[in-house]
Amino acid sequence: MRPSDSLRRRIVVIFVSFGIVLSVFFAMIATVAVEGIEMHLVDNRLNEVAKWALPRQAAGLAVDLPSGLRFHRGDAIPLSLRGLPEGVSDVDVDGVGLHVLSGVDAAGAYAVVDHESDYEKVELVVYSMFTVFFLGFLLLAASLGSFVARGVVNPISELAVAVARGRSPLPLQERKDELGILARALEAHTTELRAFLDRERFFTGDVSHELRSPLTVIMGAAEILMTNSTEEATRAPAERIYRAAHEAAECITVLLLLARSPELGRLPAVAVDVIAAREVERYRSLVDGKRVTLEYLGGPGFAAQVPAELCAAAIGNLVRNACQYTEQGSITVALAPGRVVVEDTGPGLPAAVRANLACAGAGAIPSRGSNGSGLGLSLVLRICEYLGASLRYEERLAGGSRFTIDFGTDFTHS
Repeated sequence: MRPSDSLRRRIVVIFVSFGIVLSVFFAMIATVAVEGIEMHLVDNRLNEVAKWALPRQAAGLAVDLPSGLRFHRGDAIPLSLRGLPEGVSDVDVDGVGLHVLSGVDAAGAYAVVDHESDYEKVELVVYSMFTVFFLGFLLLAASLGSFVARGVVNPISELAVAVARGRSPLPLQERKDELGILARALEAHTTELRAFLDRERFFTGDVSHELRSPLTVIMGAAEILMTNSTEEATRAPAERIYRAAHEAAECITVLLLLARSPELGRLPAVAVDVIAAREVERYRSLVDGKRVTLEYLGGPGFAAQVPAELCAAAIGNLVRNACQYTEQGSITVALAPGRVVVEDTGPGLPAAVRANLACAGAGAIPSRGSNGSGLGLSLVLRICEYLGASLRYEERLAGGSRFTIDFGTDFTHS
């Protein structure tokens, strides 16, 4: 999982984002308030000074003002402050910020000047406090988000690990919140699936074992008939019975293997090239009397840690189907690194079967080859899934089919 996909990180980001938005909102309100208060205080101060200074100046009295305040009348007004509109103005003179109240009365123009330095100090203190509050609020939001994320994500992670490791019973089932509901639902569903899989495995194993005994009897009886019979009319049916019973026994072996849990890493490696060559020779009789050539082209040999019976069933099923439904042309079996390729010049697969094959794993796939060990492509797909391999179908440009079994790299040895 990428860090950007982590639920914990998303929760922290949401809390921090909320903290930033809220801090910016309050900062904007505070800025407007500070500026408004400053303007109100400056206007009142300058107006109060003007009300006090104008009568004294008109009476010829001295106008003594605190540091930072100045009162000018007529020609005494500095040139840089003349011509300002009536009312309060903000002026910069030689890099010094000034608040200036300009006005005119019966005695002429006047100006009251106040330096900004005092207000700038107050603003600096206020904005510094806002900055400290902003950083502290972000730190608090991040800490709170991390705390909430741990409280939410850690139980989910614990539950996910328990499910992945197949623990039973699952943790958190005693909780009364939504996590407890989820844990109990997962436990119930897992128990149901485990029971279903056990029933399927036991059914497959029991049926397969029960079929072995009558098949053994049938094969033994057919062998006796083939050995003791001197008449072709009796020997030929006996051979067909023996062949069909033998293929059914192999099919039962495949089903028994599929009912077990795959432990491919512990299996000895089998030579896939030897199995492929043997399956070609095994079904060569199916093309006798047809205008069809069956060839094993070989290729780079490789071995795979898979059950030999399943490997033979997967390859043999494809070869058998090709032999059954190809009336003229050729059938070839070739090897590539980690792959077995079976090609034929037959009619190909119907569109519906191709569509189902493209969605491998969607369920059983009907196939025209459904006799003996060739239970159709659905069984080949199940075997490939069991082996960790993949089955790919391609339609040949000249007509026919190309099936590729890719054993991958995890269990393949050159």
